[in-house]
Amino acid sequence: MQEIQLRDAKATLSAVIDRARHGEPSVITRHGRPEAVLLSYEEWQRLSQVPSFGRMLMSAPLEAEDLPPRDGGVRDVEF
Repeated sequence: MQEIQLRDAKATLSAVIDRARHGEPSVITRHGRPEAVLLSYEEWQRLSQVPSFGRMLMSAPLEAEDLPPRDGGVRDVEF
């Protein structure tokens, strides 16, 4: 991943975009601090489709037996 200063990214934006399209994202810095990442649209789409852990849990097909008892006690389980 390339690191590039904001003013350089502005001056060479077309080249920075071409690199991102070819799989090389760029970290854009301002005053030496990372501020943004430029990556291809396809990579952004791929990453934005990854569900959060919370969403995965909410969509899990749970049965009442899968959850702990409300009183905090131990449930008998047959093996």
